[in-house]
Amino acid sequence: MLKKLIDMFHLDPPKILVLGFALIILIGAALLHLPVATVDGQGLPWLDAMFTATSATCVTGLVVVDTGTTFTLFGQLVILSLIQVGGLGFMTFATLFALIVRKRISLSERLLLQESLNQLSIEGIVRLAKMILIFTAIIELTGGLLLAIRFSFDMPLGRALYFGLFHAISNFNNAGFDLMGNFSSLTRYVEDPLVTLVVCALITLGGIGFMVMTELYEYRSTRRLSLHTKVVLATSGLLVAVGTLLIFLLEYENPKTLQPLSGMGKILASLFQAVTPRTAGANTLNIPDLQQSTLFLIIILMFVGASPGSTGGGIKTTTFATLIGAVWAQIKGREDVILFRQRILPHMIYKSLTVTLSGLFIVTAVTMILSITERGADFLMLLFEATSAFGTVGLSMGLTPHLTPVGETIIMLTMFAGRVGPLTIAYALAQRKKKEYFRYPKGKIMIG
Repeated sequence: MLKKLIDMFHLDPPKILVLGFALIILIGAALLHLPVATVDGQGLPWLDAMFTATSATCVTGLVVVDTGTTFTLFGQLVILSLIQVGGLGFMTFATLFALIVRKRISLSERLLLQESLNQLSIEGIVRLAKMILIFTAIIELTGGLLLAIRFSFDMPLGRALYFGLFHAISNFNNAGFDLMGNFSSLTRYVEDPLVTLVVCALITLGGIGFMVMTELYEYRSTRRLSLHTKVVLATSGLLVAVGTLLIFLLEYENPKTLQPLSGMGKILASLFQAVTPRTAGANTLNIPDLQQSTLFLIIILMFVGASPGSTGGGIKTTTFATLIGAVWAQIKGREDVILFRQRILPHMIYKSLTVTLSGLFIVTAVTMILSITERGADFLMLLFEATSAFGTVGLSMGLTPHLTPVGETIIMLTMFAGRVGPLTIAYALAQRKKKEYFRYPKGKIMIG
């Protein structure tokens, strides 16, 4: 069926990816608009339903209404389904269905799966999809059970199991939706080591990418890691370590955040707030209470985001590492960009520059538009909201529930662009590449 649609409309993988996500969002919005989806029996207004469905499918976590108190069980399960499909990619689930019915995966479907999972080739792509589904089931069930054990001390066992599974799926997919009520996220567990460490582990595993998880799983037999995995692990670890230390130092004497906490509580809270900008969106400290310096640090971490082939957004850790490597090579006067004793190809550097500049353009443009539509908000709040939407993070300084209809629409489109990817959207809308039969003469300009 998929092959027939592709042939009929001449759709290439990027276009299928964009249209597929858009279709899932429309279906989710229609379900959330139903009276059965909300506690008041009236259903969400269309714009709010579209925003919530977009936020869930794009695994962002920005919300205009409180998830725990607004939606019925049906509505919450719709959101949870959108998070799962959006996080893993609809093609992963299409592959699962094809495997269940023992249908052969065609070349067109393999190419689409490759684009969906952001892989370099189609070699082993179906096997990777299988591993993704297995890893996801094990990690989410384990995380859900551990959280349920802790939640069972605060609520009935059945509710604790449901809360545990919901928050495990939400955080592994880097979505950030929660059921705690009153937009409080996980602030009541700020000093709880089990909740903090389990959620941090879920966010990290969801954010490093499934290719990295597969290589780590097979390391005992292969005894080797690819350059991609090394760069992801090193960059992710460095960002979390530096982020934790800076947040600890910047917030140490803040009476609204770290100051009242115990020594261990300060460390746990700093760690959580350093991990969650990797596009998760949960928080254990009230974001508006943070220092401006801390908020700006979080903006930087949100812009970098997670890693390729993961459930997260942002420009990605590998893009960031490649750009830092290019800058370092220029400073040292080297012609090649070297990471872990391997040379990065020039087209990878160009792609990193394109992704980063595209992201900066989107964040800048969205912030500019929001400064016009949301006149009551200060600049840092607008920049924070725009970056959070682009990075599909879900953290907010409190602006989201008060967005104007135009602002809500802009943030919605930003979340979509951040999840699908600026390059994917550009490729989907662009004409096919034309071979160039000539090259222009070299020219020189002054730089710096």
